[in-house]
Amino acid sequence: MTGVTPPDSVVLRTGTLSWLLPRRSALAAALLVPLVAVLGCLGVLASSTGMSLPQTVSGLLGTGDPGTVMIVQDFRLPRVLVGLLVGAALGVAGCLTQTLAGNRLATPDLIGVNEGATAAVVASVAGSATGMVGDWWLGPLGAVAAAAVVVLCAGGAGAAGHRVLVVGIGVSTFIGAVSDLIMSRENDNTAGGVFLWAVGSLNGRDGGVGVPLSIALLFLLPLALAAGHRLQLLRFDDDMAASLGVDLRRVRAAALAVAVALAGLAVGVGGPIAFVALAAPVLAQRLAGPTRVPITGSALAGAALIAAADALGRVIAPVELPVGVVTSVLGGPFLLWVLFRSERATGKA
Repeated sequence: MTGVTPPDSVVLRTGTLSWLLPRRSALAAALLVPLVAVLGCLGVLASSTGMSLPQTVSGLLGTGDPGTVMIVQDFRLPRVLVGLLVGAALGVAGCLTQTLAGNRLATPDLIGVNEGATAAVVASVAGSATGMVGDWWLGPLGAVAAAAVVVLCAGGAGAAGHRVLVVGIGVSTFIGAVSDLIMSRENDNTAGGVFLWAVGSLNGRDGGVGVPLSIALLFLLPLALAAGHRLQLLRFDDDMAASLGVDLRRVRAAALAVAVALAGLAVGVGGPIAFVALAAPVLAQRLAGPTRVPITGSALAGAALIAAADALGRVIAPVELPVGVVTSVLGGPFLLWVLFRSERATGKA
């Protein structure tokens, strides 16, 4: 048994059961977990209203004045927790779509999934007098519709990565134009209320969306882990995979369905937060090594990126910046780094 164990892994056994644990991936996760915890704590402490550190701590412990306790416990803490869940969902969705397409640029941001979720939520507030974004559950429905269009136009879930990317960009552009058309016909109150969410914001997100999002992730993340394990077979062709008893077409379809659901949930709750789905899997891959599909690392990296961007947006400017603005500003240089590094390594993006 020892001779067939991959050199980067160790076999854990419990009775008749055994589990192959990749050392480098486990070490990466062990480093990312405390980082996420630290960034989450900083997110709770970061304040755009001038609240001091002792006041924040007293509010967190419930010993401060009622207003401080309410701000910290009822608004800021749930917001940070929801942000961690959104980041994890985006990171895993990006990891799955990148692996499926074999292209680092093929993320929900760029292949139409996020735009489909955004359009569905935007359409739900058309004609509203308040402009409040409440129908977050429409996000997954819009994402599914957009993904179906992309897959059909690209020729199936197993189409070449560049084809999925090109079709996705076209679908994303069209759906984005439809969203803009809807918003252009709304009153200022509705347009202003939706705009903040449409750039990616966690403002006002609490347990009302955090609880169903948590339940959904408890169901979807194990499926993503199983899909990621199977997707390692993509390095083989379909005939070789079939000889191993695996139908890659079903694996691709299942992985795409999980990715779309995760991206739709994340966008429905936090808006189309840019670049997290691109950056998190790339960072996780650098830590886990090239032989693994880093589902766990992508979830942790995504959570860390959202927590850091949300906290940064509350302290770097006189007014609070939406988390999507911060990730967009930081994501542009990161995208250029990915492109230039890919060109140096392979001669193509």
